Amino acid sequence: MNAKIDELLGRMQGLELELEAEVARQAAELRYGLEHGRAIFEEEVLRRHRELKTRLSRYILNAKPMVVLTAPFIYSLILPLVLLDLFVSVYQAVCFPAYGIEKVKRSDYLIFDRGHLAYLNALEKLNCAYCSYANGLIAYVREIAGRTEAYWCPIKHAKKALGAHEKYMNFVAFGDADAYRKWIAEFDQPTQKK
Repeated sequence: MNAKIDELLGRMQGLELELEAEVARQAAELRYGLEHGRAIFEEEVLRRHRELKTRLSRYILNAKPMVVLTAPFIYSLILPLVLLDLFVSVYQAVCFPAYGIEKVKRSDYLIFDRGHLAYLNALEKLNCAYCSYANGLIAYVREIAGRTEAYWCPIKHAKKALGAHEKYMNFVAFGDADAYRKWIAEFDQPTQKK
């Protein structure tokens, strides 16, 4: 890989660490810590959260009509999402061991901690669980797809790929046939036999 790309990736990783430190500082400001993977708030903060909770009946009565009318469309995606989850999980379970690809840990992507927030009512918690599932699942699927692409076709596109996964920058340059064939030889991919 190009030394300049390596340098830029290193700087990006440094910025990611800096961002994580800032998020941790913010968590300390909000006075919670993690115990056994669960956020624990100080009692005073927890009391204030309970005070800020909107009663379910008030929440529903104050909902905008368009929000109520479109809610079934949002929630109708649950079936395709569950099917995607099932199919991708089976795909990974069957194919990754055969290819020698490290499996993606589903629990690293599907995180359901917002339901413990005392300032959310039952419907808000349900909405948060749904969004956590949908976005976590998409991230999980993206990681599985990224590992698959890194195994079978680690070539950058000619056109800028929006939202590329983190492995993408390590792919060989579009049009660099020598680098691709070298990669094939080093990693002994099935396509080497062509």
